[in-house]
Amino acid sequence: MKSLLLNDLMLRGVCTIALVWLLLPMAEAQLRSPSLYDRDYRQALSDYNAFLKKHPGHPQVTNARGDVHFFLGMFKESIADYDVYLEVNPKEFPYHWKRGISCYYSGDFEKGVAQFESHKAVNPHDVENAVWHFICKARAESLEAARKDLIPIEGDGRIPMMKVHALFAGKATPEDVLQRAEDTTRPGRLKIQRFYAHLYLGIYYEIIGNKKKAVEHIDLAAIKFFDPHYMGEVAKVHKAYLDRLYAGD
Repeated sequence: MKSLLLNDLMLRGVCTIALVWLLLPMAEAQLRSPSLYDRDYRQALSDYNAFLKKHPGHPQVTNARGDVHFFLGMFKESIADYDVYLEVNPKEFPYHWKRGISCYYSGDFEKGVAQFESHKAVNPHDVENAVWHFICKARAESLEAARKDLIPIEGDGRIPMMKVHALFAGKATPEDVLQRAEDTTRPGRLKIQRFYAHLYLGIYYEIIGNKKKAVEHIDLAAIKFFDPHYMGEVAKVHKAYLDRLYAGD
């Protein structure tokens, strides 16, 4: 089936993210999906739609189209694509954290809570999962409920993620996160450390209602410290989301 997919796309001259995803094993492709050479997501969506018209319901391609729908801010469509994939691959549900992120932006907060609660069983050391669970819980119920049910995390070795967790737990300050992000133990990681610091500070300030600080930090993550990976695209999606959320304020 993979050779059929590749041949079909190659014959059509597809040189976008679709081909990148299909050239790789699916697990690897999911990690590399944001590295689309030109970031032309509308063209990628067109390619996927054309392929799926000929091969309806193909799970891997539909799942990949879910990513593109997400990058374009089409969150309900993203979730629908992911659900098609999960109908065929139900054992993948706990691993599908991307679906949970789409649920946050679509306003399906309770579904997001359930997704991230499921993910903690297969990825118990991931601070990001705890944060996304927190913000879905805060939107679905309250900040107090989110703090009470914050997923405990130990051993996330990515700087400054444990400090980010402490921030959401009320045990650290935004300044603590920024200071930790400046750790130069691995100089080549400095930009990505700053990216994650500003992304999650922006999300933190959004959820506590500080619009000015939320925009300030998300802009830094999405522009100055942008990195071409999935969470880099999330930062750009979040920037557009805040623009809509705060429009007219």
